[in-house]
Amino acid sequence: MIHGTLMMIGGMILWSLCAPGTTEMFRPLDLRQVKVGGIIGRHIDTTITGNLLVVDIDKDFLRPFQRKTADGGFIGVGMTLDAIVHFAACTGDADVIALKDRVVQGLLNVQEADGYIGMMKPEHRFRSLWDIHEMSYIMQGLIANHRLFGHQASLDAARKTADLIIDRWTAEPDVIGHWDITTYMGVTGLEPALLMLYDATRDDKYRDFCVHFRGLADWEGRIVRGRWGDIEGHAYAYISRCLAQLHLQRMTGDAKLFGNTRQALDFLLKGDGLTVIGACGQHECWHDTQDGAANLGETCATAYLLFLWDQLLRVQGNPLYGDVMERTVHNALFAAHSPDGRRIRYYTPFEGKREYFKDDTYCCPCNFRRIMSRLPGMVYYAADDGLVVNLYTASEAAVTLRDGTNLRIAQETDYPRGENILIRVTPDKPATFALRLRIPKWCDNARITINGEPLPDAITSGIFHEVRREWRADDELTVVLPMRLRLVKGRGVQAGRAAVVYGPQVFTLNRAHNPALAAADLRLVTIKPETLAGPFPATPESGGYMTCTVDAWKTTSWYPHGKPEYTLTLTEFADPDGEMIYFHLPNPEDPALVQDELAIQ
Repeated sequence: MIHGTLMMIGGMILWSLCAPGTTEMFRPLDLRQVKVGGIIGRHIDTTITGNLLVVDIDKDFLRPFQRKTADGGFIGVGMTLDAIVHFAACTGDADVIALKDRVVQGLLNVQEADGYIGMMKPEHRFRSLWDIHEMSYIMQGLIANHRLFGHQASLDAARKTADLIIDRWTAEPDVIGHWDITTYMGVTGLEPALLMLYDATRDDKYRDFCVHFRGLADWEGRIVRGRWGDIEGHAYAYISRCLAQLHLQRMTGDAKLFGNTRQALDFLLKGDGLTVIGACGQHECWHDTQDGAANLGETCATAYLLFLWDQLLRVQGNPLYGDVMERTVHNALFAAHSPDGRRIRYYTPFEGKREYFKDDTYCCPCNFRRIMSRLPGMVYYAADDGLVVNLYTASEAAVTLRDGTNLRIAQETDYPRGENILIRVTPDKPATFALRLRIPKWCDNARITINGEPLPDAITSGIFHEVRREWRADDELTVVLPMRLRLVKGRGVQAGRAAVVYGPQVFTLNRAHNPALAAADLRLVTIKPETLAGPFPATPESGGYMTCTVDAWKTTSWYPHGKPEYTLTLTEFADPDGEMIYFHLPNPEDPALVQDELAIQ
């Protein structure tokens, strides 16, 4: 069994890398090897058909780069190209591939002789906030197209742009970066792009520019709460730079490069920086009050949290990151777009009305597309001695193990709305290897059977349970992850209140399903915990979401002796009209309350 590398020594929690520097415990599968269905697959499909293939790519994304008349601003064409490339790889869809080729060619057509791919007037290039940021993600998208589709012209174009940025910035070091935000936020994406270029070309200048000129190896970030000064507390930019340091660490083995990531982990998981829906940040910046209103959970930060959990899971093999990943995916991420996929949110609060962003461009819609395109790569991972099942969703994958065994694996499940997962394991010949199954921390009494025979060993929550045996074609493994509704104790400003959670899913209150509360202040609702019931199956009347019910009073009433005044109907957090997840309790220390298992005490 793998218990990860979260260690308790002398009462202190230590974060450490298993083997700093060169290797990953778990390796992602090629996106072309994985097909995803179920709830995750449906959200991916709606993102492609309801958003990606209907946005006006020519007018909104490419035309500004053809005109080159801007003196500022940000489009996000590189972010969206990066998403299109990965969607094309994982779906093989002809329309998506055609779109990819059209966007790539459109960008190659506007690249100038010196390598510039941007939309700025000559006098505003590089000095304008977001110009390097925009080009950095264009490079990432082009490099991905080379890596996944072998398109040499994409790599050549990315190199020309990178060379131009390096030459201009080193020649004019005092000109670039005089903005009202931290420089590393203004050029978010640059160092990851250059390190990707180093991986693709082995040209030392790209790594050296990051290490020596940009000081990546020596960067010591701060977790700054709130939005003030030079906006040093920008969560998404901080995580992006952490990911660049982790990339550099894999090259060098320098353990100090984990320091800023460790600081972020302490803030998110040991502090109160991560909310129960798996989102972080207020108005783009770090916060730890647990306030869930207005500008909570920037979609860029949600995307980058998932990139971070993925990277840490690969390196450390700690199932905690898979637990946080699925909480974020099924709540903050899936609530960030409309049910048909057409509209995307900049923020996804859990208190008050949610709004969709008005445009298809800019960072949050584009980063949403990017992270959705990566989800197929977070379901399964390869290990030296077998395969890892991280996310539970209807899916199938084909992989060649280290010993040469060709393996097909498939899941049948409606998880997380159901607790049963059927896994079919089909090697091309009898083979002995380990299959590791993530058992979430919230799950008690998990059960596993193989070909109808229960496993004799105890199954502990919060681990990757290892099943090592000789596998034969069409072996069937059934995993049961019993779920129950639980009341998760609120922290910070939510003290004395509780959220209703089922497996990884948080429930929310939609006024449309509770007409008696149409004009009520939802913070003035007190629930009767012992009446919590459900969940009940999704129906058209519930908007296609599971529901649960709980009796409640007005907080101003003389509870708990009076008869409850309401029976609340709650729906899954992805319900776009949900407005409240935390409810007041008669007894803030009610024994029915549980701590959030993702908040490390």
